Amino acid sequence: MPLRPDTLIENATIITGDPDRPYASRVGLWNGVILGVDDDLDRFTGAASPVHVIDAGGATLLPGFNDVHAHSVWFGQTLMEVDLGSCETAADVYHALADRVETTTAASDSDDWIIASNFRPLALQDGPLRIDRLDETGGGRPVIIKHNSGHALTVNSEALRRAGIAPEHPDQPDGGEIRVDEHGRPTGLLDENAMRPVQALLQPESEGLITRALDLATSRYVSEGLTSVTDAGIAGGWIGHSPREFGAYQAARDKGLLSTRMQTMVTIDALHDVAGAPEDATVRSLSAGVRTGVGDEWLQIGPAKIFTDGSLIGSTAAMSEDYHHCTHHRGYFQGDPGMMRDHALEAAAGGWSLAMHAIGDAAVDYAVDVIGEARRRFGPPRMPHRIEHGGVVRDDQLTAIAGVDAVLVPQPRFIAEFGDAMSDKLGPDRSLLSYPARRVLDAGVVLPGSSDRPVAGGAPLSVIQAFVERCTESGQAYGPADRITAAQAVHAYTVGSAQTTGWSGRKGQIIPGQLADLVVLDQDPTDPGVDPSQIADIPVLATVVGGETVFGDKHWDARPPAQKETL
Repeated sequence: MPLRPDTLIENATIITGDPDRPYASRVGLWNGVILGVDDDLDRFTGAASPVHVIDAGGATLLPGFNDVHAHSVWFGQTLMEVDLGSCETAADVYHALADRVETTTAASDSDDWIIASNFRPLALQDGPLRIDRLDETGGGRPVIIKHNSGHALTVNSEALRRAGIAPEHPDQPDGGEIRVDEHGRPTGLLDENAMRPVQALLQPESEGLITRALDLATSRYVSEGLTSVTDAGIAGGWIGHSPREFGAYQAARDKGLLSTRMQTMVTIDALHDVAGAPEDATVRSLSAGVRTGVGDEWLQIGPAKIFTDGSLIGSTAAMSEDYHHCTHHRGYFQGDPGMMRDHALEAAAGGWSLAMHAIGDAAVDYAVDVIGEARRRFGPPRMPHRIEHGGVVRDDQLTAIAGVDAVLVPQPRFIAEFGDAMSDKLGPDRSLLSYPARRVLDAGVVLPGSSDRPVAGGAPLSVIQAFVERCTESGQAYGPADRITAAQAVHAYTVGSAQTTGWSGRKGQIIPGQLADLVVLDQDPTDPGVDPSQIADIPVLATVVGGETVFGDKHWDARPPAQKETL
């Protein structure tokens, strides 16, 4: 039987991502892949062809968006927890927590935790939270407040007690800090590795909780045009939820709860020494030698995630010079640099690509050095090595990143949501070097699209707008020389993301043979007539993954019966 499209979409503005044919008006889909565009289809579509024909009515079709750095389980959980994202005062926080206490006390055990998310401490107009007020609000129950950065928690006294943290002069952990007052009493603020004793009380989380979070998260993703997402840290460390987290991902897929294609980064903490023959190199991996690349187009293991430093907002990112607001403080690394290097190189020896969280410029130097050594010793990785974030990146560092063939993964949405605070931390000169985009491209480094959601908002069109505008929440320009065009930002979220995740040539473009992952928009965000400030408001009409409509009007589904419909 001659090959024919399952679905023919016509009368569309198609941005293909193919430099040889950047635009098209027709596309044919077959068995979950792109069969062809425009005149490619002439040899497939005869008068008797029983295809499903869709008149797009001039809508814009793009390759599906691909976020290469988000936290899907964490994000899904925020949709079930007390949302503090809109709180502007401490009173707002106490009120939101009190509401949850009141609504759950009758139905729950009085020992149940009160868990809140999306807390933005710098947004409070009346100073930090007080632990005594959290004690009062909790009514004897433990309270845990997750900061939006992911690098800190605020908890009450009952949570500290259960975690075994001393009420006076507690022992300080390596790579973290239990904040104390002038009398040595904990304030409730836990930075970086100081979070772990509290997190340990809530983990490992159940498979049911994780799969529910993934269902909620990926359902939201497809409503925004996302067809692929990378979870930037699972199964270990302070970012993981369970040692069996990838198994929970598999369970979610088996149950039909993954609406998007997913790649996962396994934290370096979850890897361990794996013995081989005497002549084999010492490697750090998962049991059975499982490494980067295992999986398929729906669910795959990506790089090993390594946290080298903290965050700008928490002043814990490792800098080469003092923070602007605080002399004699340059942040810190999250572990012993020598040990982190050894573990990273042992993972690379075991076939793992490296994804190194590095926000401060000192951490970026370190990450480039480690990746360079891994590449020299073990050759090119299956997927590109990556540096996550790049809160401060000098031009010489971009040259070095290009030299080791790594990818830099910045998040421009940080600028739109808390750029004013970052500018205060960095000062005017280093703000010009923060979360680069145009300089990344100029250096010949791959630029992908990413959000770090739920640290910041993750709707791709809002991130694309942030790439273009680079304005803080107060409207101030933030490193304006690093602005890029909307077309470059779309390229980042499609082609650049496919390159970053090892899927170049297989997704990210609307060309024959690639996966039929599409987003249908009401307007073309790359049209010069579209006001950049309105890009985030463009409606998503439909999202198609593998030829199947997972969001929007179901007439986009690939179906055999011959019929014609209008969008």
